[in-house]
Formats: sequence, structure tokens, C-alpha cells
Amino acid sequence: MKIAVAKEIEVGERRVALIPDMVARLVKAGLEIFVEAGAGEQSFFYDDAYEAAGAKIVADSAQLWGEADLLLKVAAPREEEIHKLREGSALVSFLNPLGNPVIVDRLAQRGITAFSMEMIPRTTKAQSMDALSSQAAIAGYKAVLLAAATAPKFFPMLTTAAGTIRPAKVLVMGAGVAGLQAIATARRLGAVVEAFDIRPAVKEEVQSLGAKFVEVKLDEETVAEGGYAREISEESKRRTQEVLSDTVAAADIVITTAQVPGRKAPRLITEEMFARMKPGSAIVDLAAEQGGNCAYTEAGKDIVRNGVTIVGPINLPASMPVHASQMYSKNIATFIQYMIKDNALNLDFSDEIIGSTCVAHGHEIRNSRVREALEVVGGKV
Repeated sequence: MKIAVAKEIEVGERRVALIPDMVARLVKAGLEIFVEAGAGEQSFFYDDAYEAAGAKIVADSAQLWGEADLLLKVAAPREEEIHKLREGSALVSFLNPLGNPVIVDRLAQRGITAFSMEMIPRTTKAQSMDALSSQAAIAGYKAVLLAAATAPKFFPMLTTAAGTIRPAKVLVMGAGVAGLQAIATARRLGAVVEAFDIRPAVKEEVQSLGAKFVEVKLDEETVAEGGYAREISEESKRRTQEVLSDTVAAADIVITTAQVPGRKAPRLITEEMFARMKPGSAIVDLAAEQGGNCAYTEAGKDIVRNGVTIVGPINLPASMPVHASQMYSKNIATFIQYMIKDNALNLDFSDEIIGSTCVAHGHEIRNSRVREALEVVGGKV
């Protein structure tokens, strides 16, 4: 079968689906790999490296897309790209199927078998394929670097001839993969770190990284399917905000990471909480693209309000394309090797990983949550 790696055309997307090392691994396994000319340039992986790894470089984009049995991407395809895919072919990519189900509907109408990397189950068996986690770790790391560059003060404690500088106080809201990486990075930079999450089970992980866990007792289940944080009641939100208000006010840096797949990001910093923050403090909101955890976040913008800087980054993993591509490439290569048997796709939908990840097949949307999301936006199933 022909496996093709597409060149990303989304503005700001610098990652590539497969790096040369992974190409070599797949070629050694007997797979035929085609790479669109220039696909890895933004990640500093050049065509000659792909050729040396055993890939064939294809300059004609339409030819690559039209002849591929399995096309690999990072960003979800645009409408004009979907029409280049051959009916009956397969696609593996990030698709944001719950946030943008129309893309899945278009792929289904086209007769494409589509696999969404966001839908890889968070199980031990699928851990090496979990692209959401690998990319979230990069986002958490980079968020702290953005915060350090934005803050008008040092992170670590410094003893100098001019006096002692106290360490910065960093609050990380959300202790998933991104949050834990942010905690670890802020600690490495010498900050005093506190962290909050509605899931009490993450307390030990937070403390193991040297941060103080801000605990809020809630009388309801806070963990959803896959280990994600569940949408909580208005009363629980109110109680959480009351407890966190003083902590937010005392922080020099707040990094928010809370996201719910397919839904608007939960509001963690309200207008009232924001009003108590110190001039010179900063917020880095990793949920900016989902509406933001902070009341005033604007996606893709850095704004200053009442002396507080709010950073709303978009697609942070793409800002570190070498390692982001390396990690995503390992995820996607492991997934396709798991799925391919005897040089053909093994569409065993009873398999937890394959069944969960395949969102479209045979002109139908396979995932019930995607169908529901499509109905909400007025699409047709």
C-alpha cells in the first residue's frame, strides 16, 4: 500500500507527520512511503534526508493525494484538500472531530476512512500512540517559557549585591499532561509553584513535582471518560472560584490549561478574580482556542488589561516543530504499524484503539459523539 506524507498548508503549522527516522523504520518494515516535496522543511527535515531514509519525493501535490492509499497529516485537511483524496482511501490526522464535526462529515461524504489522532484512547496499550498527550507536554513546557519572557521579574530566587530577589509565584490551573509539564518547567526555573485541578487523584502527581496542591472539596464526580476533567455544576464552579480567588490574586504568573473536548473551555478566572490580580502579573491561557479559561483571553493575541498581561497562544506545539514532529511522528508511526496487517489496513472495529479512532468509514460517521456534535451545528448525518 502507498503511504503518503502531506505538506501542511495551514498558516503557522510547522510540524510534519513523519520525520526521516520514522520513515526509515516503516520502510524497513516493508511499507512504501511517499513524501510531498518540502513537507518537512518547516521542521528542518529536508527532502534529501527523506530520500536517504527510503522515501520517494513527489512534487505534484494532487498526484500524491490522489494516489495515496493512506495519507498522513498533522492539521485537519481543508475543504479543497479533501477533494484531492481518492474515494476509498484513508486519512490519519488531527481532525478536532468534536469541535469541528463538519470536517468528518465531509470526509464521510467523500468515502474516506478517517482516523482522528485526538480519539486515541488513553489506555496503557495506546500510550505510545497518544498524540494529544505528546503535544500537550510541549504546550505546557512552552507556556512557561512564554510566561518567563512576559513577566517583568525573575522566576528564581537570586541573592545579589543589590539585595535578595524573591522567587516568582506561579499558579498552574489544570494538572493534566500540559499542566504537569508546566509545573515541572516552572520548578526548574526556580519559581514557587502551586497547582489546582478538580480531580483529587492528581494531587500526588503535583506534589511529586515539588508543587503545592490547592485543594477544593467538591461533592460530585469530577473525572470523565478517558481521565479528562468533567464539566461540573454551577455550585461547584462557584465554590472553586471562591477558594481560588486569593491564590490567583497572590500569583505573579497564572498558567491555565483546562479544556473539555468538543466544548467551550471552562471559565477558571472570572472578571472578579481578574480584578484582584497585581499589576505586572501575567496569564498564559492554553485554552485560548476554545474560548479561554480567563474572562478576557483573546486567541492569538497578547493583551494588557489593568496592568495584567494575558497571553492567548495558538498551536504552541508548532512553535517547537523539531521535537513536536519527532513525538507526533512516533505516535502516528506506532498507530499505523498497529493497524496495518499484511500490507493492508486491518479495519477491526472491535479493537478498542482502531474502533475508537476511526470516525468515518463507508460514507458514514462512525462515532456517535461526532454525530451528536454535527447535529448541534446544524449538519446532516
